[in-house]
Amino acid sequence: MKQTMKYYSLNGTAPAVDFRTAVINGQAPDKGLYFPGTVPVLDADFWEGIGRYDDHAIARRIILPYAGDSIPEAELARIVEETLSFPVPLRPVSESMHVLELFHGPTLAFKDVGARFMSRCLSWFARGLDGRVVVLVATSGDTGGAVAAAFHGVPYVDVVVLYPKGRVSPVQEAQIAGAGDNVHALEVAGTFDDCQALVKQAFADTNLREALYLTSANSINVARWLPQQFYYALAWKQWPRKDRPPVLSVPSGNFGNIGAALLLHRSGLPVQQFVAACNANDGVARLLAGTPGERRAAIATLSNAMDVADPSNFVRILELFGGDTAALRQMLRVTTTTDDQTREAIRAVYERFGYVLDPHSAVAWHGLQQGLPPGEHGILVGTAHPVKFPGVVAEETGAPVPYPPAIAGLMERPLQKEPLAVSYDALRTRLLALR
Repeated sequence: MKQTMKYYSLNGTAPAVDFRTAVINGQAPDKGLYFPGTVPVLDADFWEGIGRYDDHAIARRIILPYAGDSIPEAELARIVEETLSFPVPLRPVSESMHVLELFHGPTLAFKDVGARFMSRCLSWFARGLDGRVVVLVATSGDTGGAVAAAFHGVPYVDVVVLYPKGRVSPVQEAQIAGAGDNVHALEVAGTFDDCQALVKQAFADTNLREALYLTSANSINVARWLPQQFYYALAWKQWPRKDRPPVLSVPSGNFGNIGAALLLHRSGLPVQQFVAACNANDGVARLLAGTPGERRAAIATLSNAMDVADPSNFVRILELFGGDTAALRQMLRVTTTTDDQTREAIRAVYERFGYVLDPHSAVAWHGLQQGLPPGEHGILVGTAHPVKFPGVVAEETGAPVPYPPAIAGLMERPLQKEPLAVSYDALRTRLLALR
């Protein structure tokens, strides 16, 4: 018999809930993030024989304990199949480095996996509610496009995406603001941290949440966060050196993606060490170095989806390690990369290997170079297609990036966006208009 996984708030004062409630709530009533009550362990036979399973079977094995009895197994199988409907290849680039390409989905970014899984879970849960669900999300770039695509046209659901004006690429803005219908794009006159603060304030507003079924599609929502484990298992399935686990470098901004990787490592995923590859926003690096200092505002960089000064998901990583930062430092190395180093990585990898990196993957490449011991091999996570950042990529490679078929016609769609001041009252009024 399946067990019911309980999720507790990391702030510690809200009651534990099942998967369905955690997904619909997004954030706990005490403003904390939900965390699974137990971390399931997959036996050594599974990891050693992972090549015997197809990709969907691997994903079902990972997610089933987390969903528990909230979703029938047949429905969960359908959700997994629709989530992983595109390839996730592990490509060798150099003798020691592979790239896990997570940009072959509909919006050309890794967040397609989590957004597609969540949209289908929420659609299933929304059938039993007496009103529409409002999905509220802040984005620094790719989340908004992935959520807009995943939820566009989903019955009983409205999506509100907040993104910082002038701090997303043209392709990212087209994906966010070109959908229309039940997807509402709000262009905020501020930073991503301002967007995220507004979202957090909305979830803390008891009266608002009594008026709306309000949930989040950011990685604070467990249905966005947990399925990110899928592609790390698929990377291990394709890893050619089963006798020697890789070093894994993940572009890190809000720390949800690498948090999912660390969670799966606790379930048995073989990884030698993790690298959280950050840009100039070095808050976590300073924290783990014991020199946190004053909180800094987010710095705008070429790898804009990682421009996060206060990463929400880092508390989940701390919880996974029981708050023991010394133990965390043994497993996780945090690196920082400047824009100049990002450009150099794009240029050098193209000139030497003929492979095109986007700025985020370039940060992961540079981070892996810093964190890879001599003689070891590693995987860097390619989180976005280079076409999403055509300017800097063309400057460093000397060649334009052709648009892939997945976004044919995207740039011709009219933008349907609304300006929003950094004002919670303005956001609240807009949300209540959706009732």
